[in-house]
Amino acid sequence: MANNLTYQFKNASILVKIIAVNTALFLSIYLASFLFGIPQDILVSWFVLPDDPLSLILQPWSLITYSFLHFGVWHLVFNMLWLHWFGKIVLNLFNAKRFLTIYLLGGLFAGLFYVLAYNLFPVFINTSGHLIGASGAVMAIMVFIATYSPNTEIRVFMFTIKLWHIAAFVLLLDLVKIPTSGNAGGLLAHVGGAIFGYVYAIQMAKGNDIGKWFENGMDWFFDLFKSRAKKPFRKVHRNVRPTPKKGKSPTDKTAHQSRVDSILDKIGKSGYESLTKEEKDFLFNAGKGEK
Repeated sequence: MANNLTYQFKNASILVKIIAVNTALFLSIYLASFLFGIPQDILVSWFVLPDDPLSLILQPWSLITYSFLHFGVWHLVFNMLWLHWFGKIVLNLFNAKRFLTIYLLGGLFAGLFYVLAYNLFPVFINTSGHLIGASGAVMAIMVFIATYSPNTEIRVFMFTIKLWHIAAFVLLLDLVKIPTSGNAGGLLAHVGGAIFGYVYAIQMAKGNDIGKWFENGMDWFFDLFKSRAKKPFRKVHRNVRPTPKKGKSPTDKTAHQSRVDSILDKIGKSGYESLTKEEKDFLFNAGKGEK
């Protein structure tokens, strides 16, 4: 049973893996609290994001770890549902590494925005707390894809709604609730995640990948855990020009990219559902790096 679950996890999409990690951590903390009688806030105290900069310096990892933790069942359920709905659309257009970059950097920026707000605005001077939950990262995913492909349509019950309508409604609702909500910090994190998702998508449309440095950092980090035997041997030949492989000429690459751009333009004008099955398959394979 354990081997089967491990196999399924290893072969699951990055979206399923993130949902599984969030769920597993929530259940582990819940059960540990119940079995050992330890309050949940004590169990996660070193992994939630504090609003005090000095405390943050002592636990800088919390800028990442807080976005994988949840206290309440419904908090977890709604965050994972939103992540599932919008994450699937992102993965139709981009690869797993890009998706993970948006999630992690979105959560990191949302956390920084939360800390900055709590130490900048006078209304929070006499308050203290901590941030927990994937809401900021999920908001980054939502706003990113709603900005990159705003006219893509999805079905909500009996209605067809464009992505940008949903993102705009959720963000405006959060802004209205900030003054009266008892969760002002969490709502501010939503705003921070939304800002990051918007900027990332705008820069991506201009050809600027502002998350490339982070992807390179992840590659370096994961390479540290690969055994030397598993790393590919690189052989360098000097003054030898390799013969281009069939199907990999610059002309083919240009034609491939032109078709991707054409399909994305069609999505922007008419929505994702306007694509033919062949176009959807082509875009899905292009997102995985296949040609």
